[in-house]
Amino acid sequence: MPRERFSENHTFLPKRAFLSFEEIEKVVRSCMSLGLEKVRITGGEPLLRKDLPKLIEMLSALGIEIALTTNASLLKKYAKNLHSAGLTRVTVSLDALDPELHRAMSDSNISVESILEGIDEAIRVGLSPVKINCVVQKGVNEEQVSKLVNHFRHTGVIVRFIEYMDVGRTNGWQLAQVVPSEKILDHLQKEFDLIPVDAEKNSDVAVRWGHRDGSGEIGLISSVTSPFCGDCVRARLSADGRLVTCLFASGGHDIRALIHNGAGEEDLQAAIAAIWHRREDRYSEIRSEDTAALPRIEMSYIGG
Repeated sequence: MPRERFSENHTFLPKRAFLSFEEIEKVVRSCMSLGLEKVRITGGEPLLRKDLPKLIEMLSALGIEIALTTNASLLKKYAKNLHSAGLTRVTVSLDALDPELHRAMSDSNISVESILEGIDEAIRVGLSPVKINCVVQKGVNEEQVSKLVNHFRHTGVIVRFIEYMDVGRTNGWQLAQVVPSEKILDHLQKEFDLIPVDAEKNSDVAVRWGHRDGSGEIGLISSVTSPFCGDCVRARLSADGRLVTCLFASGGHDIRALIHNGAGEEDLQAAIAAIWHRREDRYSEIRSEDTAALPRIEMSYIGG
């Protein structure tokens, strides 16, 4: 969340605006008969939410997969409790191993050392495989790509490289800043002996490659140069109860209002199904100068 926009004087959402854990659970239960198989807890930084393991325990009891995406600043502290609560696996955002570069890209004082300690603790308690998400930006952190692969090789950690995207309106995105996944792969194939790995589902966002000697795996997410809108199966529920059907959406649908007006699970199920079936989102496929001017929700509001 950029400091120039979200300073210490910024007025954030009051806690009363958040969905309660019980309300989140109710929405999840309503979606299960619609085919929901996995819930990812994200942010912002989800480990800042008080008593998060309690929510994970409630959702895990429903019998679905629970994942979490985090900057790992608090992962070492909470990994054991998260795993005990039923968290299945964790993804860590890490754009650079170089401390100064990481500090600049994340606009934070979170140390790389603390992130790596959090990853180690997650592996130790059984939250594996851990995945690393690295957003590659031209002229900024390209040299970190090989370093990340080398660092996590032989550890079981999967490193995924993501094309720099025009999420929200505050990151100053330009197409010239994108490093295409094809270029990243070409670079890595000069140093590593990589072979393709079959996708598990058509809706998988990452194209997988493995080291021939079995020492690790990488993934490439190409939402700019090779969009996958047609196979998208992801909906996002914001902390204040808005259902968002695309990462690049300009707004969401107020599920919280339905709950507070007494909607039961069947009512929520019907409303969510109607929203999903009416969606026509394909921003990444039609990205152009015309779409660049459209308003978009910040990633810090709805997660990645």
